[in-house]
Amino acid sequence: MKSIFRFGVIFCLLVLILGYWLVFGNGTAFTEKNQYLMVTEETVANYGISTAIKEPSLLKFPMVLGWLISLNGGDKKIKLGKYEIKNGQSLWSISRMLKNGRQAEINLVINRIRLKEDLAKLIGSKFESDSLKVMHYLQSTDSLKKWGVDTSNIFTIILPNTYTYYWNSSIDKIFQKLFDANQKFWNEQDRLNKATALGFSTEQVYILASIVDEETNYDTDKSKIASVYINRLQQQMPLQACPTIKYAMKDFSLTRIYEKYLSNPSPYNTYRKKGLPPGPICTPSKKTIDLVLNAPKTDYLFFVAKSDFSGYHHFSSNYKEHDSFAKEYQKALNLYTAEKQAKKN
Repeated sequence: MKSIFRFGVIFCLLVLILGYWLVFGNGTAFTEKNQYLMVTEETVANYGISTAIKEPSLLKFPMVLGWLISLNGGDKKIKLGKYEIKNGQSLWSISRMLKNGRQAEINLVINRIRLKEDLAKLIGSKFESDSLKVMHYLQSTDSLKKWGVDTSNIFTIILPNTYTYYWNSSIDKIFQKLFDANQKFWNEQDRLNKATALGFSTEQVYILASIVDEETNYDTDKSKIASVYINRLQQQMPLQACPTIKYAMKDFSLTRIYEKYLSNPSPYNTYRKKGLPPGPICTPSKKTIDLVLNAPKTDYLFFVAKSDFSGYHHFSSNYKEHDSFAKEYQKALNLYTAEKQAKKN
């Protein structure tokens, strides 16, 4: 009788130890630092969490996690979202994470974006809302009204940076954080007063910075280019900015702007339309915005790329000098193009 009792105790202890090991030990089956589990309405309705976990081979004992989920109320208690499962994490920890909805954080990295389609695609690839839904939002005046922008200048509230969200963040929540960061930026370092001193709104500074950002990668030239455009605007001259032609034609691979392109009726054609275009042509860097705000006072009205193709520019205050530099550049460009063509043949 004692031996049976002793066996029963030992058996119970072994079961408890095994159960503890299964529930609280390392429950992951992958070697990477982490993996992600997507829980969508389709997952819960058609497959169930337990089945979904089996598919990517995330866990050693998915059946145990399924049992723990059942104890906590079943699949319906699991909040939709994207969850990060860390290497070595226990099934108990994972079940609690799923029940409490502790989702993985998503980083939305915004660099230079030119078109609404590109922004919609980026957001759609990161979040629950797909790109079509995001695009509809970006094209809806009613949706954008709360941010004080319209479909043309929506980008003026977006600053390149890394923003952190949850996977199921609504489009409104995504833009709320972008808007708040934009407001904070303009209220720092006397930027509002600097914009006013130039006679510009913050949106106009942003639009001008987007053009400057597309002109060159060199900060020293950016400052001078900004001064050229400011001078042209103040003298009511057309900007005649080549990057706006590329934007108007939606062809950013153009390396040369021909006369035939200048007849484009787009409002972004700054050769035909005076003043700034209706919206930015990209999301400029914060640094470029500051370079515009702090642009030096010059008498420059013209600039053209240097003929050595260094990426730097010649700046002039009169057309005669500018025309001389422009012809020099065109000659070098023609020669380069001819040599390139000859190599192909």
